[in-house]
Amino acid sequence: MSTPPDIIPLRKIIHVDMDAFYASVEQMDHPELKGKPLAVGGGSKRGVVSAASYEARKYGVRSAISGYLAKKRCPELIFVKPRFDRYKEISQKIRAIFYDYTDLVEPLALDEAYLDVTENKKGNPSATLIAEEIRTRIFNEIGLTASAGISINKFVAKIASDYNKPNGQKTVNPEEVIEFLEKLDIRKFYGVGKVTADKMYQHGIFTGADLKTKSLDYLNTHFGKSGAHYYNIVRGVHTSSVKPHRTPKSVGAERTFSENLTSEIFMLERLTNIAEELDKRLKQSKIAGKTITLKIKYSNFEQHTRSKTLPYFIADKNLVLEIAKELLYQQKPENSVRLLGISLSNLNTEKKETKKEDTAILVQLKFDL
Repeated sequence: MSTPPDIIPLRKIIHVDMDAFYASVEQMDHPELKGKPLAVGGGSKRGVVSAASYEARKYGVRSAISGYLAKKRCPELIFVKPRFDRYKEISQKIRAIFYDYTDLVEPLALDEAYLDVTENKKGNPSATLIAEEIRTRIFNEIGLTASAGISINKFVAKIASDYNKPNGQKTVNPEEVIEFLEKLDIRKFYGVGKVTADKMYQHGIFTGADLKTKSLDYLNTHFGKSGAHYYNIVRGVHTSSVKPHRTPKSVGAERTFSENLTSEIFMLERLTNIAEELDKRLKQSKIAGKTITLKIKYSNFEQHTRSKTLPYFIADKNLVLEIAKELLYQQKPENSVRLLGISLSNLNTEKKETKKEDTAILVQLKFDL
């Protein structure tokens, strides 16, 4: 019997997230670094931290801050150069473990992935036990710890994986989903960044329970096309399936400069170089897109983006560069620039999914995870 279009079938989803992955790999390969505050990247004058060990995080060292600020917060901090080939090698070994349980694996990055284990190769009905077994194998076979979240969809599983970090897991059963989301701080909702959270605060939305009091019309009015998404996720409805062959939503290239750029002439020159790098990636992936986005990060780390969407797909380097220059002129940089980037999105690889968000409901069935 087919499922009615307004019913969302429940799945058994695991989100596995490695603990401080880059830093943990370095500590594993260099035992003398274990237990010490460590930052991957950020060691040069202009460097930015790519990852921080848990020992460093206690001092407020985290990814995306400057090496200068990181060292200021933690004078004992040890910087190591990133070894991305090594991280990819370890990531492949971790994914091999995932594939022992299911082919429905959607990597999000080198250090995290979604697994749909509703029907799995082990015939194990318990997603909770599968997650425990996977985490144990990662530790025994590779030497690293991982955390996991287990629930009925990707959205809830992703949030749950952060609950008992590091080296822990949390299961949110179907009958617990609504209460779990209602009690959640709105900043913990995956996809709600600082800007959106601040806007929600202005509307009296501080928790999932607050969000749930707002009607669909209200959310659509104040949050635009994201309104229906917020309306549904707080009710436990998230229809995105685990996609084994996940296509990128954007292709881009960016560059952090050894010296801040103060002249528009130099900025235009660097944009040309970045456009050439983007062109190589577009040719490799045979991708075209409609939306060109310019990213600018100033010397004070303030970041701005400007975009332009065309009615047709493009992949031509000269046209992309021309639009990027146009966006730069519109931005009129008022400060020295430390980073420039160009990306192409709204790609011709994207498949439009049939959305049932406006009418979807979560069916509360007895469904053991």
